[in-house]
Amino acid sequence: MQIEKVESILAGRWHFVRITTDSGLVGVGESGIWGYPEASERIVDAWSSYLIGKNPLRIEHHWQYLARNSHFMGSAVGGALGAIDIALWDIAGKHYQAPVYDLLGGKCRDKVRCYMHVNGDSAEDLAADAKRAVARGFTAVRFTPFRSGYTSMRYGGLLREAVARVGAVRESVGPDVDLCVEIHRRMSPMEAIGLSRELAEFRPYFLEDPILPDSVQAMAEVQKAIEIPIATGERFTSMYQFRELLEAGGCRFVRPDVCICGGISNSKKVAALAEAYHVGVIPHNPLSPISTAACVQIDACIPNFALQEYTGEEDPPKRDLVVTPLALDNGYLRVPESPGIGIELNFAVVEKMPFVRRELATPLHEDGSVADQ
Repeated sequence: MQIEKVESILAGRWHFVRITTDSGLVGVGESGIWGYPEASERIVDAWSSYLIGKNPLRIEHHWQYLARNSHFMGSAVGGALGAIDIALWDIAGKHYQAPVYDLLGGKCRDKVRCYMHVNGDSAEDLAADAKRAVARGFTAVRFTPFRSGYTSMRYGGLLREAVARVGAVRESVGPDVDLCVEIHRRMSPMEAIGLSRELAEFRPYFLEDPILPDSVQAMAEVQKAIEIPIATGERFTSMYQFRELLEAGGCRFVRPDVCICGGISNSKKVAALAEAYHVGVIPHNPLSPISTAACVQIDACIPNFALQEYTGEEDPPKRDLVVTPLALDNGYLRVPESPGIGIELNFAVVEKMPFVRRELATPLHEDGSVADQ
């Protein structure tokens, strides 16, 4: 069996890769370079001449060959690697007539617990949305404690508002629902430590990206100073970054993005590193159902899986991207038993969907300086 064709498809805000073999098997993958998928599209195009004619089952060899071909790395390369790697695993599963997780050691669980994003500009609206998610069966909700316009607020007011919002959600959903508090890298270490001490009474499951992830040492200093577990790593593109984070004690949960961290192959290695440190895995997943399907294959076969990000795929436009979506059952995704990654793109829809470029909208502080997002 040989690779016959490698194609990129830009649709909506997503970048898909379709790999076709001379045996008729087709694998699909997705790149996770959020906002600039054209960059990974160009890399996939540059790599296609190497892949055509190769055996698609030599996944690790191809991963190493492509990853080491240049001195330059980063999210565009990681996204291209991720898309190709997922597609090759999809082909391998179909070739062996087995789900990918069976090729990675077999499943540890039959279903995957998910958290749902909830929103609301006021504390009351946020609490109401969280209550709706719980009524649908979700046992964990994720939200930001900051309302729109937070960039013009003073530190004391920001903390007061954050406490009110998290407190409202906790009161709304009760003590048995996990609260996932997303900071979006918007605070300094000092501010994050202060916020965490204010929020500890509400027992958040994790504090996500309280500061910029640029320094594992700074992240570790924050984690050691606070009680709430930190979840981070969605921007990392290699297992080596995760190794340094874990060695520094910088988090209690790692968040590899399978579509930017080198695909299923590399994300499985990240999970193994985390397991050695008794750290849980919460895959990052703001993308399409292909990303979700790849995440679920990893979630199914690792012992230290904790929680899965889920953004709602039962409604358009995501629902239209696939032939049959993964089954969501009372806040859990059922681990599929079909070969490959367990899901198929609806190419008739995807190929007609116009590509949507990301508009630059970096937030500014009240004084005109640039804020983090």
